[in-house]
Amino acid sequence: MNRLHNLICSSGWWARGVERDLLPWALDGVSLGEEVLEFGPGFGATTRVLARRCNRLTVLELEEGYCRRLRAQLGDKVAVTQGDATRMPFKDQRFSGVVCFTMLHHIPSRELQDRALAEAARVLRPGGLFAGSDSIGGGAVFKAIHIGDTLNLLDPDTFAKRITDAGFLRPGIDRSKRSIRWHAVKP
Repeated sequence: MNRLHNLICSSGWWARGVERDLLPWALDGVSLGEEVLEFGPGFGATTRVLARRCNRLTVLELEEGYCRRLRAQLGDKVAVTQGDATRMPFKDQRFSGVVCFTMLHHIPSRELQDRALAEAARVLRPGGLFAGSDSIGGGAVFKAIHIGDTLNLLDPDTFAKRITDAGFLRPGIDRSKRSIRWHAVKP
């Protein structure tokens, strides 16, 4: 991420918005179970909120620097693993819930996004829930935040099929002006 994006995602303003608006909207009516995986937590604004809601939370983060920061901030409340969401280092059917928030658009291709979705299905137990949210666009400020970053937005009109193709059932997709949220079940 570029400096501006890093500054925003590490800010108190972003953390308050995540806690007050983003997570309540994204997880409304969702039960994740006792052992949850969050992939792509970045600076951890979502992780800090999830850690209070989940019995056991594991996060998978690509960037080692972010992993060190998360470990320092969260201690033993969260198991932090450095790794790639397109090749998750976890056994099949380990988690009762899998989530990701505002990170899929940072995966550089649709094919790699689909691999991350398939990996989420692989590590999720039968009957487990996959949920999340992501940006679907915005104005000039949103685009400016991503200058020099990967910006590969989801298409809300095709995302339900992509989730189903990854191995999930009953995808629920909701859309706001600038975001999409979803939930789906592992058969």
